[in-house]
Formats: sequence, structure tokens, C-alpha cells
Amino acid sequence: MPERKILRGRTDVTNRLIALLDEAGAEYRLVEHDPVFTSEEAAEVRGTALEEGAKALVVKADEQYYNLVISAAKRVDNAKLRSILNTRRVRFARPEELHELTGCWPGAVPPFGQLFDLPTLLDESLADKSQASFNAGSHTVSVVMPGEDFRRALEARGEDFAE
Repeated sequence: MPERKILRGRTDVTNRLIALLDEAGAEYRLVEHDPVFTSEEAAEVRGTALEEGAKALVVKADEQYYNLVISAAKRVDNAKLRSILNTRRVRFARPEELHELTGCWPGAVPPFGQLFDLPTLLDESLADKSQASFNAGSHTVSVVMPGEDFRRALEARGEDFAE
């Protein structure tokens, strides 16, 4: 099994994310914690509900990469996603591709695709959540913020691609 790459502390991506949130006038709090790699672990160390976790997934459809944002309690419905993206094949970005695109390794990517010039799709599973929590470009730093501020600052197209 390949060695897991761990990003610790505030990274360049964390700093860019903070600047984006500050510029948007969003309320948020940073949570520093031990490294986490699953949505369940992240929810536990943040003290938040799994359903409020905004999981970021980078996928490739044809030659275009997309940043998907979905509730940590949900999974992507590939048939729905292929229909939305009007493609026959969608795959998750490989760890090396993810790092090249975002500067992050799996489990550390924040949901704000605009940080990486990636079009972002927000699943409706997060449309009405009062709070959002997510990785902040690190395995040891997270953000917890009001759902309304999250949705306002996120430059995303709303869609239904969860199962």
C-alpha cells in the first residue's frame, strides 16, 4: 500500500482559503486537530454532524476536471453525475492529479473550486444545512461556518448528484 501523504498545519491552500472567506465577509472558525482521513473522523474531531460535512471530490469527465461538493453522509450517484455532465465516463482524480491541480492530497481538499480554477457543483444535500464544515487544505485544519455564508462564498452550480 502506498504511503499516505499528510498535510499538517496551515498550508498555502489554507491561507488562500482564509483570504477568500475574509474577502467574502463570511463568518467561520478554524479548528486545528490531529490528522483525519475520513469524513467520520473529521466530524468527530470538529464536533459537527456528519451530514454538515462538505466533502470535496475532484472528478474528471472527458478532458475537464470538476470539483464536486457533497454532504459527507452521501455518495455520488454516477449515473446522475454523468447525465449532468453530459458524458459517458467520469472518474475520480488520481492522487497525483489531485495534488497537481490543488496542491492537496486526498482528504485535504477544501470545497472552494474557485481556488483552483475548477468548476464546482454543489449537491442539494447541502442546500439547507445551517452549518458547513470542511478540510482547509490540510489534514489537521478544518473550517466550520454558517451554511448560508458557505453557500454564498462558494461559486458553485446547484445540482442533484447524490445517492
